[in-house]
Formats: sequence, structure tokens, C-alpha cells
Amino acid sequence: MVHRAEFRPADVLELDGLPVFPLDRALADHLCDGDKRTAFAALEEALHNLLPDHRGVLHANVRDRIIDRRDRRGIHRAQMLLALATGEAESPPESILRLLVVEAGLPVPVAQYEVATIDGRKLYVLDLAWPEVRIALEYDGYAAHEGRRDYDAERDARMAARGWITIRATAADLRNPRRLLAELHGAFERRTARLA
Repeated sequence: MVHRAEFRPADVLELDGLPVFPLDRALADHLCDGDKRTAFAALEEALHNLLPDHRGVLHANVRDRIIDRRDRRGIHRAQMLLALATGEAESPPESILRLLVVEAGLPVPVAQYEVATIDGRKLYVLDLAWPEVRIALEYDGYAAHEGRRDYDAERDARMAARGWITIRATAADLRNPRRLLAELHGAFERRTARLA
């Protein structure tokens, strides 16, 4: 919930008898001065639930709302978060994970990257990936990965045979990303040393 003293009456909609701001206005405000992780995850979720052509419309509307704000605080942060958003993440933790790695200075990963067989069939979809260096980052949420350790280990082994390094993250890594970021930086150092 964000309280605003300054708004135009046209900025208020009624939804089930409750006055609310339109989605683009609420997202723009939250991106500027809300919790960064929550705001980014909310934007990603809003984009994810739209058809691809509608994503562009929401993206543009949020951008316009950010630019039109009278309160200029947080605008640069909001624009950075908006530029990073794709709507491809499958869950809010995946969005937060993407934000964490970018803020740590790593290249922007591709969300939901498809790994195909030699004949073009989809083999796996990686949560986050850097295909040029074959590094994958998978988020192991409790519900989605409960009882899947053997499958995940086999998948990681198959990906390793294809030349990929797979790094797994959990909710604990979102709270304290030190281990995860050290592992990612190490993987990038090994890969870039090999390419040099």
C-alpha cells in the first residue's frame, strides 16, 4: 500500500467499490519509492501475465507515468528496473534473483532460455542463462523442486556434458546472496579465462 497526497481525480479507478490507482500508476510509484525487490517482482509479474504485444503497452505506460511524476525522487532507479524487466520470469523469486545478479555487476542473464537438441527439439528451459559462456542459474523453490533432487542432479549432469555450468539458488540465497554470487563470479572467471 502506498499513500499519495498528490494525484488527479482521473488517476483513480473504482474496483469492487474500492478506489484504486490504475496498474501503470501503482507500478510506477512502487518502482520509484517502494522496496526495490518487491517493486521489480511486481512489475515482472504484471508483465508476465500479459500477451507479448500487451507487455509493450504496459511497459510504455509505466515509463510514461515515471517520466510524468512531479516527485523526481527514485526516477533513475525506476527507469533502471523498468529497463531490466522482461516479464519472462516464472516466479517473483526468479525476478529477484535476476535483479541480484545484475546489481552484483554480472551481465544481464536471459530469462527462460531454451536448450534444444541437435535436431531443434526443446530439451530444457533454464530459469536464467548466459548462453555465450554456457552458465545457467536455476532457482529451486520449495514447492517446484520438492522431491526433485535426483531429477535436478541428472539434468545438471546432462547439461555439464553439453558444456554448461549449472548453479542452483534457493530462498536462503535471496536473503544472503554471498555464496551464490561467489559461485557465479567463479564460474565467469573460469569461462572467461578459457575464452581468453
